[in-house]
Amino acid sequence: MIRVLGLGNVLMSDDGFGPFVVEHLLARYEFGADVVVIDVGTPGLDLTPYLGDAAAVIIVDTVKSQGAPGELRLYRKAQLLRHPPQPRTSPHDPGLSDALFALTLAGTDPGEVLLVGAIPEHVGMGSRLSPALQAAVEPAALEVVTELRRLGATVRVREPQAEVRPWWIAGREHVDS
Repeated sequence: MIRVLGLGNVLMSDDGFGPFVVEHLLARYEFGADVVVIDVGTPGLDLTPYLGDAAAVIIVDTVKSQGAPGELRLYRKAQLLRHPPQPRTSPHDPGLSDALFALTLAGTDPGEVLLVGAIPEHVGMGSRLSPALQAAVEPAALEVVTELRRLGATVRVREPQAEVRPWWIAGREHVDS
């Protein structure tokens, strides 16, 4: 099983990047039975069941990194485990590395992990992405599709393509992405 997980809080502007990418993927692509694509929100330690015993996991989230808002960063499992988890400082914690460390110790960690991260521009109250993060949705989705195909998963472009209509946008008007 390959899991694609969108992480983030859809009510905190750019922090909702992962869920936006998940909505984009579900509207634009069809996946084989071996792929699960899901918005997991901000699960904290509850992230471990989504990661455990998977052949591979692709996570989409915002990341703290040097660079311009909207720039993508790709991190593999070894890079995520390079540094021990940091002290928990927000409701978002514990994070991905905490969950991966716990699963590694239990011997149930995913075989492969890819984090597709975007540098946020603004994290504050709001249900929409900044223009920089909105522009990064399609490139992030393409990174996910590329990784799924590398892993041997079936991915087809949906015909006709559905509108991207996130459930959390008031009025659910069309969202370009």
